[in-house]
Amino acid sequence: MLEIRFSGAGGPEVIAVAEGLIPVPGPNQYLVKVAYAGVNRPDCLQRAGAYPPPPDAPEVPGLEVSGLIVAAGEGATAFSIGEPVCALVAGGGYAQYALVDAPLAMPIPMGLSLLEAAALPENVLTVYDNVVTRGRLARGERFLVHGGASGIGSIAIQMAKSMGTRVMATARGPEKIAFCRTLGADIAIDYASEDFVERTLAETGKQGVDVILDMVGGDYIARNLRVLGIEGRLVLIAFLKGSVAEIDFRHLMIRRQTITGSTLRPRSLALKAAIVERVLCEIWPKVEAGSIRPQIDHVFALHEARAAHERMESNAHMGKIMLKIA
Repeated sequence: MLEIRFSGAGGPEVIAVAEGLIPVPGPNQYLVKVAYAGVNRPDCLQRAGAYPPPPDAPEVPGLEVSGLIVAAGEGATAFSIGEPVCALVAGGGYAQYALVDAPLAMPIPMGLSLLEAAALPENVLTVYDNVVTRGRLARGERFLVHGGASGIGSIAIQMAKSMGTRVMATARGPEKIAFCRTLGADIAIDYASEDFVERTLAETGKQGVDVILDMVGGDYIARNLRVLGIEGRLVLIAFLKGSVAEIDFRHLMIRRQTITGSTLRPRSLALKAAIVERVLCEIWPKVEAGSIRPQIDHVFALHEARAAHERMESNAHMGKIMLKIA
């Protein structure tokens, strides 16, 4: 089969199409003929040598796929050969065939194409676990997401809106601001032309927000605490501006704030499966009803993976960047 490999740690120039062996499913695994794979920021970090795959994961990048099941290992009985699925994988998505642990295989939501379905697993599971489970976002609260036009941000806006919250989002430039509004953001803040701290406090009568989903890090961490209200929760999922920050913790103490965060890939299969189960019960019906929909920015062919990574790192995209494999 054809797959993407990195010739070493570096920029998009280390991406190459290579030949590999079609994997064989083990117990409780499916072999999926991949139709589409999502491109995610962790893929770029892995390529740069900053986010190595777990010891038992393939070196081939790619954290989410859609396609048809073509073989099943012992105990994998929930889906039949030939059925379409989408799935979270620990690696191996940028290939014509990928192994999927059976508990992480999900049915294609009714009304969605294989392309749209492949854009869901990584972002939906990440947002649900961090915003709903860790952030404990509840109806009537105020929610702020940074990078609202990204794949994660676009899902976060829609998921928070579907929960009956007031949604605020930051993004860069008029086009991305308009995009966030079409997804349901009540307030969209252009961080290139205005201070999100001042705007957020002004929009909330200086009360701040209840939950913040942040993938920026750096100096945003301290600034987030200034706009986080009493009993507010700051959830960190990435550090585009770095993971080191100088913080005045008086804001946290006085307002009884919580800082938390997580990453999905290194977790055990059991923990990931538990999130999948909750998402299928609580979020899949919203996807099928249309209140949460993946936003596709651009679709590249497998041999264009370098261009896909270049677009990701240009920050020009709005929604998901995808690879067409089949």
